[in-house]
Amino acid sequence: MFHRTSKPRHSPSDHPGRHSRRRVLAGFLLGTGLATLATLLPPAAHADTWPSKPIRLILPAAPGGSSDPLARMVAEQLGDSLKQSVIVENRPGANGNVGSASVVRATPDGYTLLFSWTGTLVPANTLYHNKPYDPQKDLLPMVLVASVPNIIVVQPSLKINSLDELTAYAKKNPDKLNFGSTGSGSSYHLSGELYKKTAGVSMIHIPYNSPGAVFTDLVGERLQLAFPGVTAAAPLVKDGKLKALAVMAPKRSDMLPDVPTTAEAGYPTLLSDTWFGLLAPKGTPVEVVNKVNSAINDALKTPAFRNKLATLGFVPLGGTQAQFVKTIDDDITKWGEVVRFSGAKID
Repeated sequence: MFHRTSKPRHSPSDHPGRHSRRRVLAGFLLGTGLATLATLLPPAAHADTWPSKPIRLILPAAPGGSSDPLARMVAEQLGDSLKQSVIVENRPGANGNVGSASVVRATPDGYTLLFSWTGTLVPANTLYHNKPYDPQKDLLPMVLVASVPNIIVVQPSLKINSLDELTAYAKKNPDKLNFGSTGSGSSYHLSGELYKKTAGVSMIHIPYNSPGAVFTDLVGERLQLAFPGVTAAAPLVKDGKLKALAVMAPKRSDMLPDVPTTAEAGYPTLLSDTWFGLLAPKGTPVEVVNKVNSAINDALKTPAFRNKLATLGFVPLGGTQAQFVKTIDDDITKWGEVVRFSGAKID
């Protein structure tokens, strides 16, 4: 009789090949899970390695404008400090709304930043009914860089030599003076409206498309006065083609040190400037904000960078992120009142 010998049975868990396959599968699933988790982690989880690739600096203005050289100076300085390329990308349109809105929509990972200024963030908040973003809710201020004060200039043929003389003339001749600006809601325009509100005078606003057009008509005696940035006006003042009455700042300008301030002229609240700063999309990691803030503040301490700013007529600023937030909040309140006083609207 033959006896059938039974082969030993192996459970699935005892099979050596299956052990290996299960280990491989487990490792694959673990790796896939970690990779997926990494994509889901908030930007702060990667902030310690930032920046590991080039940074885009969105400038909401056309190339060649007054903000362009400063933006490129800042990009170069920031790139040197962070050891990474910072590329300026011009995105003009709708008084800065096009470029600014693109930053609001960007991923808040520190690789898309905004270089902006007073006019695109502050009065526009009141001027536009359908603004595509809220600068106080949708953007994260990082650091102030510099500012340019406005200045009050008149046509020499008026024979007006002081701010008091201008006010006296304007009160005696309501709506006989006209002042030019670079458009409704611009710094030139709202500085003039602030003067009207502060001095209690009435003048006619004439909007233009560019600073050059304003100065052409000022020199040609088709305009009586304007409230431009000191940088743009200084060459014409030095040549005697325009008369400077007062710088709208607490301190005199290095570009025109002989021109008194509005405070010295008896108008301590008649202050107007255009500040420039760096911002990021809301939700950008605080570590990134701190790195950018430190880099710019360190640069502003160097004589070389400060001298470059002074050459272009800029006043160095800097400071903490909280100070920048307060500046925006305070200016939105201040210039909102001026916009309402002027009645200006864009949409």
